[in-house]
Amino acid sequence: MSFAPIALTCGEPAGVGLEIAEKAWTALNSEVPFFLIADPTHLPGTVPHRVLQGPEEAIEVMADALPVLPHPFAATRTPGTPHSDNAEGVIDVIAQAVDLAMTGEASAVCTLPIHKKALKDGADFPFPGHTEYLADLAGVDDVVMMLASDLLRVVPATIHIPLSEVPKALTPALLEDTIRITAKGLQSQFGIQSPRIAVAGLNPHAGEGGAMGHEDAATIVPVIDKLRDEGFDISGPLPADTMFHAAARARYDVAICTYHDQALIPIKTLDFDGGVNVTLGLPFIRTSPDHGTAFDIAGTGKANPSSTIAALRLAARMAQST
Repeated sequence: MSFAPIALTCGEPAGVGLEIAEKAWTALNSEVPFFLIADPTHLPGTVPHRVLQGPEEAIEVMADALPVLPHPFAATRTPGTPHSDNAEGVIDVIAQAVDLAMTGEASAVCTLPIHKKALKDGADFPFPGHTEYLADLAGVDDVVMMLASDLLRVVPATIHIPLSEVPKALTPALLEDTIRITAKGLQSQFGIQSPRIAVAGLNPHAGEGGAMGHEDAATIVPVIDKLRDEGFDISGPLPADTMFHAAARARYDVAICTYHDQALIPIKTLDFDGGVNVTLGLPFIRTSPDHGTAFDIAGTGKANPSSTIAALRLAARMAQST
């Protein structure tokens, strides 16, 4: 491999992340070099593991055992039941992974799911989630969430807000920043030098000339016109109900959507298990599986590793493109 191994953070120990990490090693041990940052005593033990002295040992170890960069936690692992004493460990593992990515000892960071309430209860975690913490660690203000698979890439301009608040939140400045960060990320991390960008309309039929709302003409069109004048390969606003079938998807590299469900419904319909969360705008590659801690099945061995496997594979492809 021509790139450093990928740092895989353990996430919430009580969730399915560690079980999935072991399954991912089984699937990828001859394909993608990565190492898990975790407390070795938390591992389910379904596969062999080897404790590393440093990340550079991961590539040699990978073929025979799951490489683990040890990080001690305060409490034991109880599947399905998070322990507040482990909150600081979860946070510190993320910070350690970022440090390794920033110094080049890891080519990317792939994050297993955290449980935000457990972090807040146990360590007064001040961030809404992973992404905001990663941005703070990296010293950047604006990042973009992309969901990606081999079939589709989507970026929601607004994310976790009520639908009633979307028209007000979808400002020209936000939309422009989202498109610029997305285009730069596709160029620098995906190797797409002239990304084709499609922008979905907010209203049915993209407003249909004002008959179904004025936000598309007032907010979206001026941004698209401005960026097109700058040389962006950009189209829209497009009716969202006709832009996700196969022929339409072939005409763009990414779809910028106006709100959460407009972006996530099509990708989860097309590739529920293979969708990967990618954070653009960071000075390092970050991917993650598109699911949560799944406490209800933790410890049962039922967790599906497909999204984590896809996230590690995508991180490796992105590392090779940079």
